[in-house]
Amino acid sequence: MATSALAGPASADTAAEPAAGAPAAAAPAVEPSKANDSALTWNGITLYGTVDIGVAYLSHGAPLTQYYGPGLPFVIQKNSNKATTSISPNGLSQSKIGVSGVEPLTSDIAAVFKLETGFQPTSGNLANGPKSLLIDNGRPLDQQITNGDSSRAGQLFQGAAYLGLASKTWGTLTYGLQTSLLLDNFAKYDPQYQSQAFSVIGYSGFASGGGATETARFDNSVKYLVSKGWARFAYLHNFEGGDNFPGQADQVDVGGDYKGFSADLTYSHVADAVSESSLTAAQNLAHPGTLAATVSDNTAYAIEARYVLGKAKIYGGFENIEMANPNHPLPVGFQGIGGYVLSVVNNTAYAIHRVEKVSWTGLRYSLTGKLDLTGAYYRYDQNSYKGNGCSDASASSCSGQLWDASAVADYRLSKRFDVYGGVNHSAVANGLASGFLQKSSTDPVVGVRFTF
Repeated sequence: MATSALAGPASADTAAEPAAGAPAAAAPAVEPSKANDSALTWNGITLYGTVDIGVAYLSHGAPLTQYYGPGLPFVIQKNSNKATTSISPNGLSQSKIGVSGVEPLTSDIAAVFKLETGFQPTSGNLANGPKSLLIDNGRPLDQQITNGDSSRAGQLFQGAAYLGLASKTWGTLTYGLQTSLLLDNFAKYDPQYQSQAFSVIGYSGFASGGGATETARFDNSVKYLVSKGWARFAYLHNFEGGDNFPGQADQVDVGGDYKGFSADLTYSHVADAVSESSLTAAQNLAHPGTLAATVSDNTAYAIEARYVLGKAKIYGGFENIEMANPNHPLPVGFQGIGGYVLSVVNNTAYAIHRVEKVSWTGLRYSLTGKLDLTGAYYRYDQNSYKGNGCSDASASSCSGQLWDASAVADYRLSKRFDVYGGVNHSAVANGLASGFLQKSSTDPVVGVRFTF
């Protein structure tokens, strides 16, 4: 990962918000608003997708990757080092293609499924964060391409793959590979709609994974969602033995809507969460073709809110993440997400618990029916978990800060095609800047997006 806090992207699924007043977790998984076109739906089966590509200038960047979701380090990373002008994939949305289906079984119950995969429009490759880490094994920071861990690791369907039952009365129950409840909510309460170019909580899945980007999605999981009147409830359980991580997870969400106000409170506990990283030169000589991993038990809670006032939408959120050494350490040589072998495993990184506090706020204003203007501010605050109370850049375990601010204009030329432009500025300090080549970056981006 580029900082000890930001292990890589969730490769966020959405740049389109749920309809006003819709529950944050009222659908089986996050997906974009799709153009209403009956030609893409046949007997309850719908084909949908997004292609997003643009051009970016990064004041401190790294070369484009053909695998890692964001493509470029839009949030300052350890290897961000020189001015970079490049084609820019997935600025507002992860490019993807998927198919979903609904088959009525009774007047109240239907079978549902979803299969989705993300890809890089610059190369056609499936999104694969760990492969970008593998490519940079043994390389000095100033010679690395953009890289990062991800819940998308080259699987055939790494966005979603689930089957279940949906009832207007009893709710929706699904099983398979699904987004976390945190990611579901952040897609609604992030003012930049989980944009990978303009939102640190969209660029990195650390927050939506509750402390590890790979757990922004859970395979081998069951998810239950129900809404009654103004209130909603959701529960997710990940069974032991999945590829995203080998432990168990439980998440609970409660929320509600009242007039223009929406809010959710989410709790998450993940055992044996894995954060992958590249090998050093010495490690790569000893274990070529493998990766390193830090293992932790992570507990998080988050509160998010949104208020709609005329043409304006005001957003805010806070998440507290606590990371501890795992109760059940993982062995050297186990296979992580995507089948990558992890030859260097750290089970003792958090003898003193690491705590990350994530906060954000923002405003989205619909200037016209076709033009949206958005401004957002995000912040990470890390405690000192080294043991000496350090608050400088001498170690990544010292207390530290990350700031990220962005402004975006998005203009819809048609129901399927929009153009966007904006700028993101990010900076790190103290422990979250340890080992960095540069401490800040300003990154303007323009792009186009086709959604169907």
